[in-house]
Amino acid sequence: MKKIRVLIAKPGLDGHDRGALVIAQALRDYGMEVIYTGLRQTPQQIVAAAVQEDVDAIGLSCLSGAHNELFPEIVSLLEERSAGDIIVVGGGVIPWEDIPFLESKGIQKVFTPGTPTKDTAIFIEKAVYERDGIDQTVKEPPKKIDHIGIAVSSLEEALPFYVNQLHLKLEAIEEVASEGVKVAFMKIGESRIELLEPMSESSPVALFIKKRGEGIHHIALADERIEERLKELSSNGVKLIHETPVKGAGGANIAFLHPKSAGGVLYELCEKGTKEAE
Repeated sequence: MKKIRVLIAKPGLDGHDRGALVIAQALRDYGMEVIYTGLRQTPQQIVAAAVQEDVDAIGLSCLSGAHNELFPEIVSLLEERSAGDIIVVGGGVIPWEDIPFLESKGIQKVFTPGTPTKDTAIFIEKAVYERDGIDQTVKEPPKKIDHIGIAVSSLEEALPFYVNQLHLKLEAIEEVASEGVKVAFMKIGESRIELLEPMSESSPVALFIKKRGEGIHHIALADERIEERLKELSSNGVKLIHETPVKGAGGANIAFLHPKSAGGVLYELCEKGTKEAE
């Protein structure tokens, strides 16, 4: 699947770019390549950079109130450079009443304050795929191993090895009611180790320990489209433990795949918000 390239730009004299930097980081976290032009760029500079960088989309941020002049000018300049297929979206302090005008001038979407950054990424991705005729039913692989779950009889007894001997930093301990476990997370590189202590004898983890003893329980794969992934797997005949996501540790959406369809390995799909995924 292609890597989407996005130019984040601040047109005009607006001197505040915190929002632009936040959205730039969010798009990077989503897997896009992002170029940021910096403050106080003219429409000509922004269009020149977009063409030179061969981007798929431009994200414009404006807090000065000049969006009705600057945004359409950028769209017009793109068309003059035969780059009218570059998708342009906007954000910032933009009154609702100005949005229809901007959209009539070629701004494909205006994101108002408070819009989740992930919504912006999903919109850009979908718009680029539709423009390029890319079949969106073809999925990318999961992003990474989010964590490895290890079943233990007691967090109190297991934690000293990880904290005192391996020197891993304990991030948090919390109870996950949906799975009947108390969990402890420790970060290691881009992934985490999750210790799972059963909260009752009927917990799936308690049954696992009773049958196999303590040890590796599951591998969790980071996935940003968990519902679509589940539908795809189900349609391909993969046996699922969860047909729809449930709430896991840290508020993440999770779902388990049945080991019978995965070579005896219990896999968890794990979808986190941008903040939790860091």
